[in-house]
Amino acid sequence: LQNNQYTNNTTDQSTDQFIHNYRPVKQLASFQHLTCCSFSFQGLYAYLCRCFADLSSRGVVVGFDTRGQEESGCSSLRLAKLTAAVMLSRGVPVHLFSTFVPTPYVVRKLSRICSCRNVCDVVSIPSAAILSYVYWCNGAQIASPHDKEVLRCIEEQLEPWNASCWDEELVDNSSLRTDPLTQINSCYMEDLTSLCFHRDLNSSCTLKFVHSSFHGVGHDFVQRAFRVFGFAPPIPVPEQRDPDPNFSSVRCPNPEEGESVLELSLLLADRENARIVLATDPDADRLAVAERSDGYVFSGNELAALLGWWMFFNWKENHPDPADTESVYMLATTVSSKILQAFARIEGFHFEETLPGFKWIGNRIHELSKTGNRVIFAFEESIGFLCGSMVPEKDGVSAAVVVAEMAAYLQTKRLSLNQQLHNIYRTYGYHVSKTSYVTCNDPPTIQRIFSRIRNFDGDDSYPKACGGVRIVHVRDVTTGYDSSRPDLRSTLPVSRSSQMITFTLQNGVVATLRTSGTEPKIKYYTEFCAAPGQSDVSQLEEELRKVTVALLDEFLEPDKNHLIRRVV
Repeated sequence: LQNNQYTNNTTDQSTDQFIHNYRPVKQLASFQHLTCCSFSFQGLYAYLCRCFADLSSRGVVVGFDTRGQEESGCSSLRLAKLTAAVMLSRGVPVHLFSTFVPTPYVVRKLSRICSCRNVCDVVSIPSAAILSYVYWCNGAQIASPHDKEVLRCIEEQLEPWNASCWDEELVDNSSLRTDPLTQINSCYMEDLTSLCFHRDLNSSCTLKFVHSSFHGVGHDFVQRAFRVFGFAPPIPVPEQRDPDPNFSSVRCPNPEEGESVLELSLLLADRENARIVLATDPDADRLAVAERSDGYVFSGNELAALLGWWMFFNWKENHPDPADTESVYMLATTVSSKILQAFARIEGFHFEETLPGFKWIGNRIHELSKTGNRVIFAFEESIGFLCGSMVPEKDGVSAAVVVAEMAAYLQTKRLSLNQQLHNIYRTYGYHVSKTSYVTCNDPPTIQRIFSRIRNFDGDDSYPKACGGVRIVHVRDVTTGYDSSRPDLRSTLPVSRSSQMITFTLQNGVVATLRTSGTEPKIKYYTEFCAAPGQSDVSQLEEELRKVTVALLDEFLEPDKNHLIRRVV
């Protein structure tokens, strides 16, 4: 705790008493938030001690972004300092970045035990939320069993340590604190060259690019990445270039929202005659792309089709022996487009699905690497992409410059990104998708909805049709059921803490309903996976629309259950 910010009556007390007896000069909301996080860091320390006898020599890596809440005094930087202070107070070396950095920098392999990426999205964080920001020594976000064990340790650490262990001044004064910025910046940019296949072409490229960092960390790092690839730097959106925790120029600091939040970027592209708009989210691990010449903002699934094609195209150019393809993998979360699966069927490489969340992709990359396999591309539909395997986490910085090189190459073939996307679909089959959500603020209603689906035509009987189209397979990851498997067991891990059911329809549509892990939402994902040769896109879109409407009306019953539809 900062000196003179709180007055302490006693340190031998429960959490509630501890919070009550501290009298904050600043807002109590901020104090409760930081106190909750500090207990989480105590629990994390306790778990690391159990796992690693040499914790005091290996250390942890801590990074932060630009987010925060000025009115409460809570920020990503402050959480990072509290994390570091807890570890330093116990003699653990801390590699704390001296400035804000993209998430991939924090999880870049340092041969350390774990990384903590501190962000500040909400005023009050439950203990479980800290797990979203912890990465293990393999560079991937923690998954089972580590997540459950960390939570257990947090619950065992609800007695506060003495106030000195939360003293942020330790960060400035401790000899155990180092700054990895220079080392990681150098290593990252050096590794980035492995994704650059046409540097000579890049240096002569006449295309212009616009980049928005959405008031986050991305500007400097995207500029450097472009120089590494031989490009002139992209044109920054001046109103959104510098960090601003209030995100004053956008109604929503999420580039996934598309054209409605890319207005300034698109206007600048018009003025500068720039064809490609690139937008990284506040911590620069996700990427949105628009092409001005076609007036089109790509969905995450569409951009994945382009990037997946590009990565395999260059892999084949550099590995002409077909036998090399046997060790090549692409990965996607199960709610994402099946386009990579279509690639794999024709091209002969391996494709695998994981549960939603990039932590599952990151951990699978680690497992595959141990057996000599190589993941050359992975993605999740929420504009999270990983080109190559520099870090086992989505990376908006590298994805941005890879898109730029792909666009530059296609320009030499007189093709736009959108034109190439349709070339891909003509070869591998059109994949038309729809992703959205409804909001439900009543958890029992959500339980009733999914219970009804599981007993739709009687006990333990799932729906047999959707919109009049026969359902041929049902996979329920919550219960572990999969009708397509001989043993009726899902190959994906059972996830009883959330709801997720996938329906495969006779007409080629795949539809998934799942609950959000962080918001009171039921998300739905539908995709028409057409065979090569089916090129009537309007017909495919209309058929998908009918199934999507039926999915909501028949299975979710929005009006009856008082669900709030998404407003675009």
